[in-house]
Amino acid sequence: MKVLQILPELNSGGVERGTMEVSRHLVSCGHQSLVVSHGGRLVPSLQKDGGIHITLPVHRKQLGSLRQVGVLRELFDKEKPDIVHARSRVPAWLAWLAWRKLDQHNRPRFLTTFHGFYSVNFYSKIMTRGEKIIAVSHSVKEFILRNYPSVREEQIVVIHRGVDPRHFPRGFQPDPAWMAQWRHDFPELQDKQLLLMPGRITRWKGQQDFLQLIADLRDSHPEIHGIIVGEVHPRKQEFLGELRQLAKSLGIDDRVTFLGHRDDLREWMAVSRIVYSLSRDPEAFGRVSLEAMAMGLPVIATNHGGVAEQLALMLPQGLVPKDNPQDLLEKTRAFLLDPPVPAQVPDCFLLQSMLDSTIATYQSLLS
Repeated sequence: MKVLQILPELNSGGVERGTMEVSRHLVSCGHQSLVVSHGGRLVPSLQKDGGIHITLPVHRKQLGSLRQVGVLRELFDKEKPDIVHARSRVPAWLAWLAWRKLDQHNRPRFLTTFHGFYSVNFYSKIMTRGEKIIAVSHSVKEFILRNYPSVREEQIVVIHRGVDPRHFPRGFQPDPAWMAQWRHDFPELQDKQLLLMPGRITRWKGQQDFLQLIADLRDSHPEIHGIIVGEVHPRKQEFLGELRQLAKSLGIDDRVTFLGHRDDLREWMAVSRIVYSLSRDPEAFGRVSLEAMAMGLPVIATNHGGVAEQLALMLPQGLVPKDNPQDLLEKTRAFLLDPPVPAQVPDCFLLQSMLDSTIATYQSLLS
């Protein structure tokens, strides 16, 4: 097969991770992998793994992006992919507009992945145009069927995002060189009990609730230190400033460290006591919580969306209601006193299962 995936950029996030993993797997199985995006820091890794990257401005939510429709149609004619896989709304619109004018008997098969709970409107409806629609969790599948009555249930295939237990083994410990560098760079964190909040800096991820939790623990647990790690988009710098100001007003600016984007999140999870997923809106899936549990770490998460599906199978006692700071506080205290051990990762959440199911979906379209 020749598979073309299209997404806005290749920087960081679950969409990007999935694209990279599928591309790597396609190449390892002897298929051809093309990825169209505006580029980003993951492009060298994609190319190193044998994928071909084509840089086009398919990321902007503006009318000028429609100029890329003709460019994509020429690209589809030239490359003749068997599959076009759209992973985000703007690229999906551009790819679909290019694809629909091709000869119906010779054009590639077109599918989409619902990576999120998109706003329900005409703009988002493009993600239902796939001949097959991949939903990254059962919660997302239910969302699609509830909000888009024209979609047939058999059109949707649920393929959870997957964790590689070789990269996130149970009981993982950072290597001595990383530990030495960590002690050198963060001497103030030594002898602290770290609570880790991973996620992009954006209002719905719940960093405000995490800061309030650290403040609530301040007097009873002076050894606690909060770690907030996640990329800060240029448009989110103002919100990051709000978070820093909130930490200061709560009197915990010396009890919280903002790390920004890190490529060593696995190591930071390993040196932490508890990992949190406190999104105010449901996560479509939430990879980090799964990776933490694969390593045997306790996770506390809001009881909704794809993350709740994970914890229901692996650590149900880690679920907390939304907007219930007292329950979050009590759960944290209980986990600090007696940390539970998550169950082993079920097959449906393994990376290999995700890759096999994705390839099978491609092949089912072609057959």
